[in-house]
Parts: sequence; C-alpha cells; structure tokens
Amino acid sequence: MRHPSHFARYLGSAAAAAILAVGLAGCQTARSPDVTGSLNARAEAAPGGVSRNEIEALGERYRANPRDAAAALQYGQSLRQNGQRQQAAAVLEQATIANPGNKVLLAAYGRALADNGSFQLAFDTLTRAHTPANPDWRILSVQGTTLDQMGKHDEARRYYASALKIAPEEPSVLSNLGMSYVLSKDLPKAESVLRRAYNRGSADSRVRQNLGLVVGLQGRFAEAETIVKADLPADEAEANVAYLRQMLSRDGRSQKTAAVESGRS
Repeated sequence: MRHPSHFARYLGSAAAAAILAVGLAGCQTARSPDVTGSLNARAEAAPGGVSRNEIEALGERYRANPRDAAAALQYGQSLRQNGQRQQAAAVLEQATIANPGNKVLLAAYGRALADNGSFQLAFDTLTRAHTPANPDWRILSVQGTTLDQMGKHDEARRYYASALKIAPEEPSVLSNLGMSYVLSKDLPKAESVLRRAYNRGSADSRVRQNLGLVVGLQGRFAEAETIVKADLPADEAEANVAYLRQMLSRDGRSQKTAAVESGRS
C-alpha cells in the first residue's frame, strides 16, 4: 500500500498552481478547468505568466476604483497566476463585499481561498457562486477538489458525478476524479478513470501527466515516462520525466519510513 502523506502535499501545491477555468474567472468560454494535480514541472517551478508591469497596471486600475468588479477580478487573477495567493484572496474578498451576489467574483474568490488552504470556506463560497437550478459543472468540479483536500472523498465524487452529468466525459473532471482515487490509495481505479480522460481528444497535458504519475506509482516506470513525454518538446519532456522520477522517489522513501514505523509499533 502506498503511503498517502506526500500525495496530499503534492496535490495541494499542484491544485493551487493550476489555472482556473476562464468560466470561473469572468468569461463563459473555454479554457481547461482546474485539474487536481499535474506533473507540469515547469509550471510548478514558475507559476507566473503575467509580467510585473501588467500586474502593476492592473493594480493601479483596481486601486482607482476598488468597487469595479472587472478590475478587481483581473487584478486578483493576475496575482494568483503570479503566485501571490494571499494578496489575491484579499483583493477578491474585498471585491465580493463591494459587489454582493456577483457569482463570477464569488467563484474566483472561492478558488483563491482553496489556493490558500481554506478549503471549507472555499467550498462554502463556491456554493454561493452558482445555484441548484443553474449549476456550473466547472464550479462543481472545483468543489470536488476542495472536498478531496479535506479527506471527504466519497462526497467529492458525488460532485464530480454531478459535473459529469452536465459535461459527460469532460477530461478535466475525470482527471480530478482519478486523482481523488489516488488520494484514497485506489491506484487501479485511478488509472481506469484517468485513461478515460486520456482517451478523449480534448484532454490537456495535465491529464496525461496525471496518468503518467499513477502508472509510475504502480511500478510501470518505462510506460509512465513514455506517457509524460508524449508530444512535448525535448526540454519539457525531460523536465516532466525528472519530476516524475522525483515524485516516485518520494513515494519510495515514504514506504520505507512507513515500514520502519510499522516495525516500531
């Protein structure tokens, strides 16, 4: 049995680094929703993507009128992308106070709370960001990830199931569901679900990387490396392979520690 402690740490950091769906950020058009975890080593190392000048300009626009929902949203999201998670949450919190009932802001604020580990508050905030009569599958999926982070895996899977009823076989939701099974140490089930996501032509690179991790954790290292390298430039492929090996090495050390601790009891 794999020791779960490093999974929680890894998945927490990966989820915080993942890019929120544009649908949750103020536009209802397509970009991949959050995936609970990924092996994107380059993105983990440098989660930015917004220049300092851009952030400063957005900050000036926000400070000129903190009640401007669009300005607050853009500024908060740019801070998130730059890894300034606490500041992002503070900006978005003030924006939701100034614009009560703005569901787009609530969704962004809820995601920022999840970035900072405030999972119960994030879940509650995300609940207010849509309604039972008009549910948003993207928000349902992110709510599932917050429940997974709290160890409520069965409840999380009900949210993923609801999201999949709205968006059948959506790869990002399937990937979150697969990583939920990783957290509960059911690696064969995780692989089965992740392969469903992987086989969808619209799946993004994080789905492939999650599958590679799960395959590697089951001891099929060569297959895992082939999966995480597929269709990537050489430098990115090698970075992903290096990160995969690092994660698998951590898992091996965790198992040895668990064995020692078991022998002491």
